[in-house]
Amino acid sequence: MSTDENTEHVAAQLNALDGAPGTMANSTHSPERFVAYFSMEIALENQIPTYSGGLGVLAGDTIRAAADIRLPMVAVSLLYRKGYFRQHLSEEGAQTEEAVEWSVEKHLQEEAPRVSVTLEGRKVELRAWRYTVKGVRGYEVPVYFLDADLPSNDQRDRDLTGQLYGGDPYYRLSQEVILGIGGVRMLRALGHTELMRYHMNEGHAALLTLELLGEEASLAGRDSVKGEDIEKVRAKCVFTTHTPVPAGHDKFPVEYMTRLFPAQNRFFDVKDASSADLVRSVLQVEQNYPDLAEAAKRGASVNMTYLALSLSNYVNGVAKLHGEVSRKMFPNVPIEAITNGVHAATWASPSFKELFDRMIPSWREDNYSLRGALGLPPEEVWAAHLLAKHDLLETVRKKTGLKLDPDAFTIGFARRATGYKRADLILSDLDRLRQIAKNAGPFQIVYAGKAHPRDGGGKDIIKKIFKAKKALKKAITIVFLDDYDLNLGGKLTAGGDLWLNTPQYPLEASGTSGMKAALNGVPSLSILDGWWVEGNIEGVTGWSIGEAHRGDPGPETPVDNAYDAESLYSKLEGVILPLYYSSRERYLDIMRHAIAINGSFFNTQRMVQQYITDAYLR
Repeated sequence: MSTDENTEHVAAQLNALDGAPGTMANSTHSPERFVAYFSMEIALENQIPTYSGGLGVLAGDTIRAAADIRLPMVAVSLLYRKGYFRQHLSEEGAQTEEAVEWSVEKHLQEEAPRVSVTLEGRKVELRAWRYTVKGVRGYEVPVYFLDADLPSNDQRDRDLTGQLYGGDPYYRLSQEVILGIGGVRMLRALGHTELMRYHMNEGHAALLTLELLGEEASLAGRDSVKGEDIEKVRAKCVFTTHTPVPAGHDKFPVEYMTRLFPAQNRFFDVKDASSADLVRSVLQVEQNYPDLAEAAKRGASVNMTYLALSLSNYVNGVAKLHGEVSRKMFPNVPIEAITNGVHAATWASPSFKELFDRMIPSWREDNYSLRGALGLPPEEVWAAHLLAKHDLLETVRKKTGLKLDPDAFTIGFARRATGYKRADLILSDLDRLRQIAKNAGPFQIVYAGKAHPRDGGGKDIIKKIFKAKKALKKAITIVFLDDYDLNLGGKLTAGGDLWLNTPQYPLEASGTSGMKAALNGVPSLSILDGWWVEGNIEGVTGWSIGEAHRGDPGPETPVDNAYDAESLYSKLEGVILPLYYSSRERYLDIMRHAIAINGSFFNTQRMVQQYITDAYLR
């Protein structure tokens, strides 16, 4: 099938979603799926800890939106029996971690098929556990979690689906083999034979392209891959990159690949010009190697991002600015941008859901109708906000024993604890903070966020926040809530009076926490990076820290923490706190604009529709 025929076939299948009675639109449980969505982590429920943060939360929201609009999608991830980790913090803010225990059988349904991948000559058997996401109209999208913890496997292989982002690089590569290669094989075993698009959410799933190439070569009666196979696979694949710095992209020694797949030394026909070009691109070398064994001897590395880039018909960044950053990193690849969103019905707090259901009844089916929030009575918006704020402060009391002031201006900050997120930027000058609270009005800060177990710098930032908390004492109350998860994230984004985000430009690929806040009428104060470049209308939807950057964005952009901190302090003292305490009606106007402008657009319903038109029908 040619690329044009392929696209026409997908278009016909997707158009069937709005067809006559008896077509897929009315077949809620139709097994036919045409888009396969692969992600290393997917966040679906608090009790299913198969996620670490933003990437997994975005994946879960994407699947929910696909179900809402009846997109015939199936999703694939790994089952992590030990989860990511449970976070504990000492009185000084020292983080320790423990494995998460959860009942797989209680939340997921085991599927009958078994498939296998071969690692180092060992057969590793896999099973799948299904979670069904039901959309607002009843349409269902299945999510399959791959599990290697079977009695037939060696213990080392059983542990491969043990922990998310655990182990050494070889362990990580083995997990990616299970996700990409095992994932395609499982989909085949489950009867998903009509798939026409494979969407890789970040480079962890890039090895699925090798399985698809092997399938094409086998259909042609060959053992090695040629250019015609590459073109067929490229026409099927979509790749979303989330990482704005070269060091963040998965890269593994070719020697790891030859250890894992000793029988696949001549998988690519390097006498074929297209295959040779692909190998050079993925290995990022200029010369041809006769086989993978020689490449391994020469110390070459496999770059998963380049593998996905080279074999995808459509590539996108996750915000307009991130698209620019990505095109600078990969100048020879056409990279588009589809800005992330959040699932509106998931992240609106109970009080705002009730308000929207009553005043904007179509909002769940049509998120864009939230533009009608400009007509919401201000007193109703304020009442809904106070209920969400009470819920957050009650959570703080239960977790810490501390009673925060419900009348005090409350700032929320919850991100992964790592250097470039700069959670400590607001704490740069504690004397200045004391003066702001004295002159402009009292405020309190609620933090949350996990540091990766091996991120010493991130752990030090948490300690710094705890140290500032003690130094500020009663002048400004700071709390840090441990074990950040979906449930806590929802309470934080809905319950503050202001959402703070201070990434180092241009390292925020997109960010979605501020989008969740906006759905609940909480304006942002943020660096003009990621999605906020698009979402900020100064003094209308929120406020910026610093000025918009000019010129080509790049990781080498100089950091000026002092300038950013001063801008933050000036906005807080001179604009935001006076508005909140002295012009509540104006503040409520900004809250309604946050919902109407940002909540109605920065959602996964719009995002998935854009993927359909820009990527899946390409």
